[in-house]
Amino acid sequence: MAPVSARPCASRAALADPAADETSAAQCPRGPSWEVHKFGGTCLANPERIREAMRVVVEDPAENKVVVVSAMGSTPESPVKVTDLMLSMIGKAAAQDIGFMTDLTALQEKHVACAKELLGEGPELNQFLGRLMDDVGNLKSMLEAISIAALATEAFSDFVVGHGELWSALLGTAACRQMGCEAAFMDARDILVVTPTPDRVSVDVNYEASNRNLDKWYSKIGTSPAVIVATGFIARSTAGQITTLRRNGSDYSATILGALFRSSQITIWTDVDGVYSADPRKVSEAFCLGGLSYHEAWELSYFGANVLHPRTTLPAMKYSIPITIRNFFNFQAPGTKIGFLAEDSNECSVKAFSTIDDMNLISVEGTGMAGVPGIAAKIFNAMKDAEINVSMISQASSEQSICFAVRGLDGPNGVQVLREKFADELQAGIISCIDRIENCCLLAAVGRQMVNRRGTAATLMTALAKANINIIAIAQGSSEYNITVLIDQEMSGKALQAVHSRFYMSAVSIGVGLVGPGLVGGTLMDQMKEQKELLCEKYKIDIRVLALANSSKMLLHPTGIDLDNWQTEFQNKAESCDLSRLADHLSGNIVANTVILDCTASDTPPCHYLEWINKGIHIITPNKKLGAGPLDRYLDVRQSQRESYTHWYYEATVGAGLPVVATLKHLLETGDKILKIEGIFSGTLSYIFNEYKAGMRFSDIVKIAKESGFTEPDPRDDLAGMDVARKVTILARECGMHIELNEVPVQSLVPEPLQSTSSVAEFMERLPDYDEDMSNKMEAAEAAGECLRYVGTVDCEGGEGNVELRSISKTHPFAQLSGSDNIIAFTTSRYRKQPLMVRGPGAGAEVTAAGVFSDLLRLAASLGAPS
Repeated sequence: MAPVSARPCASRAALADPAADETSAAQCPRGPSWEVHKFGGTCLANPERIREAMRVVVEDPAENKVVVVSAMGSTPESPVKVTDLMLSMIGKAAAQDIGFMTDLTALQEKHVACAKELLGEGPELNQFLGRLMDDVGNLKSMLEAISIAALATEAFSDFVVGHGELWSALLGTAACRQMGCEAAFMDARDILVVTPTPDRVSVDVNYEASNRNLDKWYSKIGTSPAVIVATGFIARSTAGQITTLRRNGSDYSATILGALFRSSQITIWTDVDGVYSADPRKVSEAFCLGGLSYHEAWELSYFGANVLHPRTTLPAMKYSIPITIRNFFNFQAPGTKIGFLAEDSNECSVKAFSTIDDMNLISVEGTGMAGVPGIAAKIFNAMKDAEINVSMISQASSEQSICFAVRGLDGPNGVQVLREKFADELQAGIISCIDRIENCCLLAAVGRQMVNRRGTAATLMTALAKANINIIAIAQGSSEYNITVLIDQEMSGKALQAVHSRFYMSAVSIGVGLVGPGLVGGTLMDQMKEQKELLCEKYKIDIRVLALANSSKMLLHPTGIDLDNWQTEFQNKAESCDLSRLADHLSGNIVANTVILDCTASDTPPCHYLEWINKGIHIITPNKKLGAGPLDRYLDVRQSQRESYTHWYYEATVGAGLPVVATLKHLLETGDKILKIEGIFSGTLSYIFNEYKAGMRFSDIVKIAKESGFTEPDPRDDLAGMDVARKVTILARECGMHIELNEVPVQSLVPEPLQSTSSVAEFMERLPDYDEDMSNKMEAAEAAGECLRYVGTVDCEGGEGNVELRSISKTHPFAQLSGSDNIIAFTTSRYRKQPLMVRGPGAGAEVTAAGVFSDLLRLAASLGAPS
């Protein structure tokens, strides 16, 4: 900041004592040359911070400045706040605890030490210490009176508690003078006249009397100082008694003085960069807002955001004075400006989100309530009489129920009060139930543009639904500055994540639990690691692996496993595997969207799919054991998945990375009728019969395929044809056929005598004994100008599936394959003459992992990531 040239100083006596010069009768000059700075206690917690705060003001190029200060706050070295110590003194004195003298001594020592370090030796220090000793003497007398009476009246308490601001202002004034700047101390009790509001929570300002007092004060000092350092928080009543401005009093002092001086700007210096789009402790992507309207600030403040209290903004709003919230500890941050903002068509419809935790929902229900006048008035009058604040109200249009949210501490009393109030109605059956739901949270979406944008509420509700967050109650004001929903308390952080991501298009966070980090799963981990940075920067997808598990152990992490060292972490930090606890870890995580990637071929994980879906966890898998498993379990999972916003993606179950299931879904969704699906679904058997020729031994081809890694460790798993049968079953069910796996005829290529051999080695050793049968089939096919292919078929018209070794023409598309490619042909009403073909690699860890990864990106797109 550029320093301001010092102006000639008035006499020190005149600046220190407002009564020293009463010769001038000039009114206080008011207008845009004035700026107001307010510093909270954290900004004034030690001598260095006080000096820095005053330097900020002195170097401000504005012509005239008013500084409003709070009492000294705490630091790690001095953890007690001055105001807290003041309140402690009052409490001890009222309890006749002599310990109040120890607190008073601590206050005196704290300010003496601060003054000596801040001011050094000289008249400024002596003047401050003289005032401090006088005040301490007065406080001692007051506290002794409170102790004798064993009672602290409001007037006595207000007198005591305001001294922290007095001493801060005196120190700030002296510090400004030492920097060569004209500075005057202002005791706000000489200026501000206020009256308590009816609820005594805040105060109203008597502007006429306060303006007169300001003119009197200004005429008494007889000069026009560059800086006025004023006390925050304290004032006088219309009867002349010392009082306070209640909650957020120092901020309120700043805006009142800003209005009295008609200043051009009010800056509130605090310890945060400004107002955030959401609580940054719950939403890591939350950012500091550049601007807010007064109404938006009111709404956010009401719902618990770190913003000015609604009453605090009123004086500034009266004269259109902008308020900027800035970080005293980060001058580079421009802060958040609150005022009358120009309309911006590009502004997001929702400006920010806030929550109020620990709420109860009280509901009053009864069919006899419909059309009965006065029920609502009676309910809320009862709450008013019980001094219970109502935060949200929702009423059914049928008038048969009214529900409203109150603080958790007020919930039990609220229900009891209503049951007593409506005892007759309960007895008569007009009201059937008065009850409450505990552990709730209010989530508010705030933004002035909501009134101009269609679909804001729908977008909000959809974002919550996709994160599996149930909405208990909804309320929206006609002004449309906010939409409020009541949700389960445990979902507070997850809900904020979900809605913030959806509206601000910040990275869609997906918490991943990977089950089966073997060949496919390990390859997938590598693929995610390679693409993580690109996905986050370009596609706004933030993938966090929160859990890893195999059949015996698991690793859980609250924020995300390091993908560079996951094998080491899994080896050294894993615990015993419990898939239900793994699911609880995911569903309870603050990450809004969670998914389990089942990369196993085991029967165990599919047994948990229904449980996972019911917890709102998405599932992506190449595991065929559910899709081709017991029909009842399959149908239960599909039904549960369809009734929720939870997804189950299984593209990789049929064609690894090939879009087989997606193609079939597209055909069905666009109204095509599937007649038949035929294909070579096994990469292993595709390779074997692509390489097998007349004159070759079948056992040799199987041996080569095994040594090349194309088969399972036990080749019988491939040759038995059950893998193809599962794929046929999955596709048949996708077409609407309710068939079981055992209803699909399968021609096994494992000779019957070898199906029960005890070991793989024995099987491979004895397989050549049965080459003749396969050789005969190959020679017969060659003689007919054909070749052998292992084909799976779904006959939709016949309602059956089939898996068999088939002899086909060498001109057939299935005969044109090479290597381990798969091919699937869809014969439909539209593709009757020439079937639709999908062909490509259908096996291998790389393509299978890629198929799962592709489904993960599809999930991200459905959750709001840019596609």
